[in-house]
Amino acid sequence: MTEPSTLRVKQWPNRLERPVLILGMEGWIDAGFGGAAAVNALLADNTTEPLATFDSDLLLDHRARRPIMHIDNGINTGLTWPEITLRWGTNRSGRSLLLLVGPEPDMRWRQFTGEVVALGRQLGVELVVGLGAFPAPAPHTRPVRLSSTATTPELAQAVGFLPAVIDVPAGIHASLERAFGDAGVPAVGLWSQVPHYAAAMPYPAASAALLDKLAGMAGIEVDSTGLHRAAGQTHAQIEQLIANSEEHQAMVRQLERQVDQQPPPAGLGPLPSGDELAAELERFLRGEQQ
Repeated sequence: MTEPSTLRVKQWPNRLERPVLILGMEGWIDAGFGGAAAVNALLADNTTEPLATFDSDLLLDHRARRPIMHIDNGINTGLTWPEITLRWGTNRSGRSLLLLVGPEPDMRWRQFTGEVVALGRQLGVELVVGLGAFPAPAPHTRPVRLSSTATTPELAQAVGFLPAVIDVPAGIHASLERAFGDAGVPAVGLWSQVPHYAAAMPYPAASAALLDKLAGMAGIEVDSTGLHRAAGQTHAQIEQLIANSEEHQAMVRQLERQVDQQPPPAGLGPLPSGDELAAELERFLRGEQQ
């Protein structure tokens, strides 16, 4: 018995110009909210509209991702349901953008992946780029490094990659990336390396690095000015907090020595503990420090 389709096409664009598909789904690793903020910046900077949605009743566990009930003076005025949407628009460069946004599916990953790939091929997608961020032994005093997961050596080398052979749990971006690669569409995941002690709070430098690299790879125009400005403010706040602790300063210096080695070593040794600093940073950046 054939499973019912999860795909609901809302409108078919009249014309797409060398479309690039950007994966910005929520639910997997996203240190410093790097990927989420980058996608939000793209949506704010480009006029887009829904092209297709996916049936959330078939894909999502609503007990894990509950809808939001709106209450007005005790009256239930309606619910906002989580939704997976493919949006489209035209970038200032003239290139068409497709953005897959919303929560990562809880179920039917293979079916969802197959439907997205089939739709992408119908739309003539030429490049797929996923955006994300992970915590790393990196100091906030150095430019954000990017790592890639890719479907070809050329794409991986264009971004950089961790020199190791490892097995890690995968998110839906990985499933889409591999399936598009198998279908002959180049696909790459861009990953910002966020200082592990700043991973639980917004880290705009990670988002800015993702957008700048995306712009170069896809040949599109992206305004990352606001993110760079916010990154400067966050850097100053972290510097102010760390200045009050010799232990934290020593940890940052150790991280600086590690990342300044060229080429970056495959193994960086024991990760300096940043739990205490991370907790202090979170309180500090939320304005809760006394």
